[in-house]
Amino acid sequence: MTPLEPRSREPHPPDALPDLFDTLLKTYGPRHWWPARTVPEMMAGAVLVQNTAWIGAARAVARLEEAGLLDSWSALLATPDEQLWERIRPAGFFRIKARRLKSLAAFMAGFPQGHEGLFRLETPALRTALLGVYGVGEETADSILCYGAQRGIFVVDAYARRIFSRLGWTGAQAGYGELQRFVMERMPADAHLLGELHALLVEHAKRHCRSQPRCHGCPVIFCPTSSTPAPP
Repeated sequence: MTPLEPRSREPHPPDALPDLFDTLLKTYGPRHWWPARTVPEMMAGAVLVQNTAWIGAARAVARLEEAGLLDSWSALLATPDEQLWERIRPAGFFRIKARRLKSLAAFMAGFPQGHEGLFRLETPALRTALLGVYGVGEETADSILCYGAQRGIFVVDAYARRIFSRLGWTGAQAGYGELQRFVMERMPADAHLLGELHALLVEHAKRHCRSQPRCHGCPVIFCPTSSTPAPP
């Protein structure tokens, strides 16, 4: 069997999730995610990154910062739609995302102390409140919880679903809640660790576990479909 031929193996047990984390951390190093200087920047970025690559969302965030629109939620809310569209155009779907940003800004206006006031809510109440904002789904809400409010909650995305499915741990169509429970039952409820896991999975999916996998050289040697030779 050559190194380029897929190797069929028994799936590693799901309790090996910590081993996966250690392997990815050793391979890629800390990802320093979420890349934001302030909490409002992080929250805006969580909306802008929806359905787009981070590079476009990052450009949009930078353009909002340049205009001073992340200095206060009221400034963002008062910005004419056309001006906001131009600022966030690099993130794509700019009309929809402008409406979502303004909905978030209007929601935040209800907290005179800003995110510090919002983050005083207990985790279940905070998550429910965020999910009540137009345009904030589970992934966006949990990103804000984990990276903004520093709550020990795992952010599920398509990359995690793909990787866990290929490892034989979850189904290819597993729902958000199922995938989140899978992780939370096997990893400590630590915001830094869970945030790092999410970022590492994203990095691994970009490098190897793509829609068409690049298995050669994959560090996850216990993956059933990996072409990396198993240790003797």
